[in-house]
Amino acid sequence: MYVYADNAATTAMSKTAIRAMEPYFDTIYGNPSSLHSVGQRAAEALMEQRAKVAACLGAKPEEIYFTSGGSEADNQAIRSAALLGAKKGKRHIISSAFEHHAVLHTLKKLEREGFEVTLLDVGPLGLIRPEDVAAAIREDTALVTIMYANNEVGTIQPIAEIGAICREKKVPFHTDAVQAVGHIPVDVDKDHIDMLSLSAHKFHGPKGVGVLYCRKGQPLLTFIEGGAQERGRRAGTENLAGIAGLAAALEEAVSHLDENAAHMTALRDKLIDGLSQIPHSRLNGDRARRLPGNVSFCFEGIEGESLLLLLDAKGVAASSGSACTSGSLDPSHVLLALGLPHEIAHGSLRLSLSEYNTEEEMDLILKAVPEVVAYLRDMSPVWEDLEKGVKHHAI
Repeated sequence: MYVYADNAATTAMSKTAIRAMEPYFDTIYGNPSSLHSVGQRAAEALMEQRAKVAACLGAKPEEIYFTSGGSEADNQAIRSAALLGAKKGKRHIISSAFEHHAVLHTLKKLEREGFEVTLLDVGPLGLIRPEDVAAAIREDTALVTIMYANNEVGTIQPIAEIGAICREKKVPFHTDAVQAVGHIPVDVDKDHIDMLSLSAHKFHGPKGVGVLYCRKGQPLLTFIEGGAQERGRRAGTENLAGIAGLAAALEEAVSHLDENAAHMTALRDKLIDGLSQIPHSRLNGDRARRLPGNVSFCFEGIEGESLLLLLDAKGVAASSGSACTSGSLDPSHVLLALGLPHEIAHGSLRLSLSEYNTEEEMDLILKAVPEVVAYLRDMSPVWEDLEKGVKHHAI
């Protein structure tokens, strides 16, 4: 048995999504911008998919813009609000310290262009306080961008409350909802969201296609030049097959939201209860306000990279909060934002589940992880010092 528990990174495509895409490869293959009947059939299909996505988000079809994924949507939303705000003398942006890099790197670039960025503290449980958002808003605030749910520790933010504050103070509000959409209820109207980013491959859709929701009346700058597609806001022939897969996967996910969440929550809690029995371990993030499929732990005295490689050998695909797999020796900025010391943040493990996972797979994980942790600790001089009292345990 091999257990795939890295669904926050990407998911397997559903058969529903695959079937939905098939006609657009060889039957409805026209360019939606073409005036002939083949093109117009494609244009009609594009309108249908846009309406399906809008209905799943509580939005209007004309508020849906298709992109290449969540990162592009984040970039377009943030830069649009910033540059339009700057024209009115507003060059201040509010975000959080543990956003996805698609947001943080965009904000860094804007800082180099003369913008001021306030990154809110997320506290030890990884939750942003609405009152902190309200206190940070100024007369020159051009945008508030807060992720809906964190990609590493799974904490779900009080988006509706934050959105209401922004609406009252007339500040545009964007949320990176890449980890949330398709897993928990998201309604752009009830949540007072002005702009929202999502990506199909996080809920069993295809890679390379996403959505930027932009509320009607909220200005949006063109991010990719060269054509009039997406109502002039995103040039390039639409990836109709990918869009159909996105719409089908999203409809399927939303229609089974409650049952999928109940299934994943039961598996998640079983893992949390089991892994908590490992001495000197720590659950990262709030236990209650977290995504149904997210389990994030730190284990003292080990390195995340070794943990992942040995788990893979035992039949478990997981990920780490550590950025070592991307060539960096630095621990995760998310875990550091929670206040964890570097040496603890290095020994992190993220298990992210989907509705396809089973209880039998959780049993395998609960057998493999303690074995690997014990093995790595036995080889670790750091752990030896901790056990002998030369150093003090931090967990």
